[in-house]
This record gives sequence, structure tokens and C-alpha cells, in this order.
Amino acid sequence: MDRGKRPDRSLTALNSKMYMDLKDIIREHSLSFLPAKSLFKFNAVCRDWKLQISSPFFAHNQSLFCRSTSGFFIHSLDGSPSLIPIDPSFCGVPDPLLKFLPEPVDIRSSSNGLLCCQGRAEDKAYYICNPVTQQWKKLPKSNVNHGPDPAIVLIFEPSLLNFVAEYKIICAFRSTDFGDAVEFDIYSSKGNSWEVAGEIHFGARATRMPNPKSGVHVNGVVYWMTISGSILAFDLTKERSQLLQNHDSRGILGEFSGKLCKMNVFGNSISLSILDNVHSNTMQMGSQTKMWAGKQQVVLDSNIVGNVAGDYSVLHVDSNMLVVRSQGKAFWYDFKSRATKCIPGEFHNSRCFPYVNSLVSL
Repeated sequence: MDRGKRPDRSLTALNSKMYMDLKDIIREHSLSFLPAKSLFKFNAVCRDWKLQISSPFFAHNQSLFCRSTSGFFIHSLDGSPSLIPIDPSFCGVPDPLLKFLPEPVDIRSSSNGLLCCQGRAEDKAYYICNPVTQQWKKLPKSNVNHGPDPAIVLIFEPSLLNFVAEYKIICAFRSTDFGDAVEFDIYSSKGNSWEVAGEIHFGARATRMPNPKSGVHVNGVVYWMTISGSILAFDLTKERSQLLQNHDSRGILGEFSGKLCKMNVFGNSISLSILDNVHSNTMQMGSQTKMWAGKQQVVLDSNIVGNVAGDYSVLHVDSNMLVVRSQGKAFWYDFKSRATKCIPGEFHNSRCFPYVNSLVSL
């Protein structure tokens, strides 16, 4: 009779437990990286998955981990909002026309799954909304006039410790008290109120007023292109402004690897430059330090784009992708793979709002 060692029951139980734990790990730690449209499909997998996805804690984690641009909101020819996903199978919202809001709106800015919209009624009210969950909030009216086309920038950075979304809105507006000057109105969701910053940027002639459709936020600083091509910067922490020299008004601003970047088009070539030194104008004479550092040249695949040399306009740029428009079509360039793809849909306007398919709760 074989009196060798019997199979270790504790080892068998451990292997079974490891298998069960692996399934739980996949459910609890992988789903958070998926966009909302995919998660809604997984609601039908089983009851446990549905409970997991519908919990507030899961929505919070998903807003932290799912941060990649998955589509773009634009305004159609009739003025109504619409969503153009990069990949329709992974990005979508129940009502891309935003009819769940109490009135027709214009999108002014976007940030990590939230949209800042402005109503078309006489009071021009601002709304913050998540088009996935259709949650929305009407903001209190500011005490200052932002103008007919406000230079609005929405800032929402998901935080591990904040289960309630905290966001700010910055509006650069023409001063009514100091002539050719720009002031900055700041809304904070913490206090649910607007407050005009103490900083006033003087010398803002008509050509140096911020372009309403150009604002971006990078590491606590908001930047706007001006009509003349220079860049107006406002530091949120220090509440200080600065005018950065830029000799090309045709570019677009964005964030690349945590720094401000600009894209310029020259014929068939698209160049990416990174803000390297904002203090270059105070350097010693003869210094080789430059404000902008050249990063790379982008050449789109002519087999995808076609013969449209010199007919590009840059719509969006971030660390992962570049989006350009040509003859009503949009093309996506992946910085990592250097692949060029066509985005389905028609881009008739030069302004689009990057969108993250997030479950963030308001």
C-alpha cells in the first residue's frame, strides 16, 4: 500500500482561493480603466458586476484611471452639440445633443469628463454637466460681464481623496474699469461662488485680448492665445499674469508631458514645440536659452489623409494624440505608434472639445 504523502488539502484550497481572488482582482481593478460605454455593456454580465459598476466608489475610481481622450464634442452646422467618438465602440453618451439640460446651450470648455456649457437665454447661465450620467448643475450668476463669447477654461483634476468633484472655471474678460486691461473671474465649486482676482493685466490692446476658444490649463496655469499671436498666462496659485512672446498666431495650445505645447502648421509639415523657459526674456544678453524647445515634426500618412498639403488646421493636441482637420474631415495622429487614422464624422468647425468618457459624479 502506498503510504506516500497525501495531497495537501490546504494547498488545494489555497490554489482555489487564488483563482477566486484573481477573478475578483480583474473585476475590481481592471474595469475602472474602461470608458463608460463599455461599462454599461458589462452591466448585463452578472449581478455582481452590475453592483460593482453602479457603486459611487467605482465611479470615483473610474474617473481617476480613465483619463484618455475618447472623443470630441463639437457644434453641428445647425448649432446643436454633438459627440464624435474616436472609436464609436468604446465611447458614447445617452444624449449627445445635451437635451437633458433645461435650455439649449453652447459648449464653452471641457475637462476630464465634465462640460461647461452656457445657455442661450437672456441671462446666459452657465451649466456644469456630465453627459454620461446626465447630472448637471446651474452655476450662480457672476457679478461681472464676461462678454458675448467668454474666454472660459474649465479645470477638473480628479483626486484620490475627493469623492465629490471639485472644479474651477476661469474667465479672462475685458476690464470695464481700466480701459485696455484684462481681469480674471474665478468660480470655485467649493464655495459655489465667483470672485474676481486681484490681478489686472494692463496693456491688453485689442490685438492682445485673449482668444475665447484657445484656453488650456497646464499645471496650475491657464494660457490663452491672443489675436496678435502672443500668449496670455495666468497663474492660479499666485494670481499673477504674464504675456509670453509667440510669433505665430496660427498655432493651437495644448498639454504635452505636463508642459504647455503649441502646434504650428507650415505647408505639409506640423511642428510641436514645448514651453521650456518662461523667463527667457530676462536672461543675459547673448544667452542661448530659448523660450520654446522644438520637440518633433509630424508628418501625416498621405495614404490616409490624401493630397491636402497645406490645408491642415490643428484641432487638438495632448501627450497621446494630435487631431487635425482638412476639408471637413478629421485625422488622428498617435504620437507613440506614429499611425494616422481617420475619425468618422464631419468636422465643419475649427473648435472641438476633448471628451473623456467618465462616470464622474457631480
